[in-house]
Amino acid sequence: MKQTLKNIYYFFPVQLFMLHFRKFQILLVCWYVLGSTINSGFMKNYGADALFFSPEYLGDVNALSAFIVGIALGVFFMSWNITTFILHSKRCKFLATTTKPFLKYCINNAALPLLFLAFYFYKLIIFDSKKELMNTGEIALVIAGILGGIILLVAVSFAYFFGAEKRIQRTIAPIIGKAAHFNVNYYSGNPETEIPGLKVSAYLGEWFRFKKPRNISHYNQEFLDTVFKRHHLSGILSIVLSFAFLIVVGFYMDSPFFEAPAAASILIFFAAMTAVIGALSYFLQSWSLPVFIILILFADVLYKNEIIDNRNKAYGLNYSNKTDQPVYDKSSLQKLCTPEKIAADKENMLQVLANWKSKQTGDKPVMVFINVSGGGLRSGTFVMNTLQKLDSAVNGKLMRHTMLISGASGGMLAATYYRELYRQQQKDSLPDLYNPVYSDNIAKDLLNPLFSSMVARDIFSPAQKFTVGNFKYVKDRGYAFEQKLNRNSGNVLDKQLKEYSHAERAAEIPLIIFNSTINRDGRRMMVSTQPISFMMKPLVFAGDASASPDAVDFAAMFAKQDPLHIRLLTALRMNATFPYVLPNVWLPSNPVIDVMDAGLRDNYGMETTLRFIENFRDWLKANTSKIIILQIRDRNQDNWQEPLETGAVTDFFIKPGTMLQHNWYKIQDFSETDQYSYLQADFDSVLQRISFMYVPETEEKGAALNFHLTAREKKAVRESFNSTYNQVSLKRIKDLLK
Repeated sequence: MKQTLKNIYYFFPVQLFMLHFRKFQILLVCWYVLGSTINSGFMKNYGADALFFSPEYLGDVNALSAFIVGIALGVFFMSWNITTFILHSKRCKFLATTTKPFLKYCINNAALPLLFLAFYFYKLIIFDSKKELMNTGEIALVIAGILGGIILLVAVSFAYFFGAEKRIQRTIAPIIGKAAHFNVNYYSGNPETEIPGLKVSAYLGEWFRFKKPRNISHYNQEFLDTVFKRHHLSGILSIVLSFAFLIVVGFYMDSPFFEAPAAASILIFFAAMTAVIGALSYFLQSWSLPVFIILILFADVLYKNEIIDNRNKAYGLNYSNKTDQPVYDKSSLQKLCTPEKIAADKENMLQVLANWKSKQTGDKPVMVFINVSGGGLRSGTFVMNTLQKLDSAVNGKLMRHTMLISGASGGMLAATYYRELYRQQQKDSLPDLYNPVYSDNIAKDLLNPLFSSMVARDIFSPAQKFTVGNFKYVKDRGYAFEQKLNRNSGNVLDKQLKEYSHAERAAEIPLIIFNSTINRDGRRMMVSTQPISFMMKPLVFAGDASASPDAVDFAAMFAKQDPLHIRLLTALRMNATFPYVLPNVWLPSNPVIDVMDAGLRDNYGMETTLRFIENFRDWLKANTSKIIILQIRDRNQDNWQEPLETGAVTDFFIKPGTMLQHNWYKIQDFSETDQYSYLQADFDSVLQRISFMYVPETEEKGAALNFHLTAREKKAVRESFNSTYNQVSLKRIKDLLK
């Protein structure tokens, strides 16, 4: 029994498996990240697991998309084998005396890939059956596609290596054939060479037969190294193909044909990173870390001196006139909201209000303010479905009564899309505003091109550019997001803000204020076609020159940079910049500022609405009978859901930070409800807040907050409109808009 256990312990696959945990452990990071991702751990909130379980290609999840992921998985497996073969071959010298040493190494090194694959398929079956609502046949096709891709890639790889093996044998054979030359240069009687780096009792040969390792005492290190180095060169050439693939995909990603499933791009990226880490470790040895730090510092110098510039820009904005860039400081912001400027902008908005009233019936019509919450496609799908059903229930009166739309992230994607569809209907170019296809469009995946572009473009092909107006911008994942959103919506959002200026001023369509959050100090950047300096400060401080604005009128600040030339898609992206998933947008000011998701400051749009109402309270009291704040949100309003629960020892250290992150939206809710109560007391029953909420069946079954929804999540989000709470809200709206 003891000998059996000893033989198992010294079995080559077991020794290799343990070796990976003893040497070059950094290579295991890729495995950990991938394993955590498919276990719905790493980046779960961004929907990364869905990219692997339901890979999309050309808009469909099928055997072809799975086949592409399988090829990429095969590339990762082979990169792992090649890299570790190069790093560890000196510890398994006996392989140099066998035919096809790399094949034998791969067979014995298969433990980790096979364990990963088994776990992957196990989680895939659960995910696709329960969340994507796939039947057994569909799941089998996905698994077959992945396996087919792996088998093809591995077969092609070994065909290449077998060819390389023949070339190596042709060069090595003459050396061995010349006995005198071999004995002088490559024979060694040094007993030290009799002990291999790893003590191995047996290994798996071709066709998985057990074999004993050969004695290598009659070879010296130079000969063994000669054999291995020639295999290493073949391996390095194959790894170069991974980099070439990513570069090619990056340059042709504008074509949907080259928009590979995001999971495939991620896997090939990890394959490339495994190779890079292995190369640094192999060539630099103990100098790897110092050289890596030097490279980071060098890149930092290039970045600071703008020799390399990977910052994302607002497409359409003028970044060329550097001498006219606005100064971002207290004094400059104060000049944008002087009493005179505020008075002029209010006068303009009063005309917009008058135009709105002229399109209503009665002396005191009902005015609606639509607030939509952030929350990725979960919120976007719920908002779109709610707007369609609600507008239909009130016979198309909703948008005509709506004065302002505000909010964040996914909710704003849907609300802006719906407003554009309404505008087309007004021009008689849209037959059915309530067609479910529009809700399906906004629910389409946006995550796949983001991850694909992040890997293929942002890292490996960052030099491509495109043109908006007279200016060129770099294609990155921000560009990929806008293009995919535009395609999903039927290309109706590819417009510049200036194209909406007249329609908004004439109140032909509701006004939209696109918010984003300035990272430098947390102020709001407010993008609108109309001048809104009165929104930069609370009304009580409008005449106080010592009070700093807490918001910035984008068009006023960047007046010399063609502010209304930015794309509508860009304004939406600035409003919906998820951390890490989308790049922050930097703006041409001095000092430079960058902006990200509006949800960091005003996730529900309530702060914007309340300030607008506060500024025009006298006009609203005199000209409206009711003011409805229609809040469409993807979170329950009572805030008892998803409490922060801690129990681990590490929570003692991280709880202060996680508490703030976890409860951020709840804190906003409490604050904005408090603000609303003060204003409501002034308006009495004239001001009412009516909410529609997405409430999942259970907290565990709630849709994820990301840019990808599973089939089950789409179904649940749409059905949530029929909840008892939402039906009560629907009745209230119908009664008020009779």
